[in-house]
Formats: sequence, C-alpha cells, structure tokens
Amino acid sequence: MNNYNVPMLDTEARVEAKAYLDMLTKPVGSLGKLEEIVMQLAEMKGHRKPVIYKLGIIVFAADHGIVEEGISAFPQQVTRQMVDNMAQGGAAINVFGRQQQAEFSLVDVGVIGDDFTGLVKNRKIRQSTQNFLRTEAMTEEEVERAIQIGYEEALVLFDKGVDCLVVGEVGIGNTTTSSAIVAAITGMDPAELVGFGTGISSEQHVHKINVVRQALEFHQPDRQDGYDILRKVGGLEIAAMAGAMLAAASNRIPIVLDGFISTAAACVAESIGKGAVNYMLLGHQSMEPGHQKAYEYLGKEPIVSLDMRLGEGTGAAVAFSIIQSAVCMVNEMATFESAGVSGKNE
Repeated sequence: MNNYNVPMLDTEARVEAKAYLDMLTKPVGSLGKLEEIVMQLAEMKGHRKPVIYKLGIIVFAADHGIVEEGISAFPQQVTRQMVDNMAQGGAAINVFGRQQQAEFSLVDVGVIGDDFTGLVKNRKIRQSTQNFLRTEAMTEEEVERAIQIGYEEALVLFDKGVDCLVVGEVGIGNTTTSSAIVAAITGMDPAELVGFGTGISSEQHVHKINVVRQALEFHQPDRQDGYDILRKVGGLEIAAMAGAMLAAASNRIPIVLDGFISTAAACVAESIGKGAVNYMLLGHQSMEPGHQKAYEYLGKEPIVSLDMRLGEGTGAAVAFSIIQSAVCMVNEMATFESAGVSGKNE
C-alpha cells in the first residue's frame, strides 16, 4: 500500500487572494461564491491569482457483481453499450467536455466482455467485481491495482497540461456500491443514502436498501480503512477514481467532484490520503439522496444545483464554466488603483 503524501494548503496564498479580491473594482464580497472559489483555488495552487489552463476529464468504467441481486433498472450490458457510445463521442460527458475544450480519457478497468477497440484505454483488472452480498467485491491486490491505475492515468493527463480534473464513471450498479461505501465510512443507515439510481421501482428501492444493509452486516468493513471498504463492498472504477483524485491532490491540482459516485470515491480518497479533500471543489448537487450526506461529510458545498443525476462527470463539467468565470475575474478585472476608480468613502 502506497503512502500518499498530500501537500498542505497554502493558507498565506488564500489571505493574499482575499486582499487582492478586495482591491478589484467592485464592492467587497459582491461576487459572492466566485470569490470563495478563487480563494480555494489560491490555497490549492499556492498563488493569489490562480490560473487554470486546461480541464481534464477522465472516465473509468467497470461492472458490478451486485447487479445479480436485481438492484438496477438497467441490465448489466448497458455498461458496455454506454462505454461504446462514449468512445464514439455520443455521451453527455463528451458533449460537455467538447464545450470546455477538455482533454478526455476513457479507461476500462473492469467491464464484462472483450477489450474495447478505438479510444478506450484497456486497463482491465478483472471482468466485474464479485457480488459483495455473497463474498468480498475484490482482492486486496485488485484494489491496489485499481487505485494505482487511476493514479497513473491521471498523471498521463497532467503531462498533457491538464491542471484541473473531473473524474467520472460508467458502471451499472454503482449507486448501490456507492451507498455501501458511504454508509461504511459515515456509519449512516443505508436507508438515508440509497436512492432510485437509474429509475428502479419502490419495491426495488426497499430491496436495494436491504441488500446494502445485509452486505455491511456481513462484511463489517473498517470505517477508518479505505482499502478495507473497497475490498469488501467497493467497485473497480470507484477505486480507480480515488486513485486519480489522490494523484491530483498530490500534485496540487484541483478536483471538481461530480455526483454520488464521484463523492463516494472522494470519501475513499480522503480515507487513504489524508488532506486530499482540501483539493476538491463540489461541482453540483445530485438528486441522489446519498450525495448530500456524502458531501456534507466531506465539508463541501455544491457550486450549482440543476437536478442532475446522470453521473459520468457531467455535473462537474457543467460547473467548470463557473470555476472558469472565477479564474477570469481574478486575473482580468482591474483594481481600483489601476482603473482610476475611487474607493469606498471611509
């Protein structure tokens, strides 16, 4: 197991950013949360005027053995079909990625079936996790490999100039897995976390809650140990997502979190590499009930709330426009002095 050394935030850069923001041609604090975003980015990047040159979007795909328990409205082969669609540029995340001129990467770490051709990177560890209601989802080695692959694939993007990261996913069944992960880490009752996912019935919803509850009673994962939680009730793509987040945090690169699955991965990343959460902004508030519980646990507030619940990284990619606005503001606005504008009467 690696020790991930996440650097401390530069609190002095935050203070300097606040002082500089207060000199810009506007009433103090009048740009609200945009100013808070600037201050957060300043302490992440260590500069009072943070810049973001290039967004990177990395999507990890994998299947989940827990689908055997009838917890999804869609059949398992939809994971593969969605990856094919994404590889052809037809998914929502492709659209928003193009809008943001993002560097895009799609990585298979555990989809059932043969290797993909074309734009999908084949880093398959195994074909789906095991059914975690019956046995452990993964071996310890598989967890470590998934985290390492996520870490490596993020570094590939950073080498291409990416300095802000969105981490998305594809995987039928992964809201059930995320519910188990967040329940394990927070100690919450699964009934508070489990949602309707891709559109299950009320009967399936009750069943899904019971599946998660029974799995946690069966495995008794150690809430302090992200590796243990992933091994017992995790997902291959969620482990890879956590690895990518750890790579970003270790390199002082901001992470824009998406919805429930992304935030579950963030909870794991923070468990494995303390301080990783300091490099995360929360893009949006998902419709999934567990999302709010997960981001409150991490101490985050969403930038937007658009009733989205697709996943893939879509909410984070849309929110990036607002982050860009904050960065442009601090770098391009005039100060009272440079513009020759009179300041506030004392």
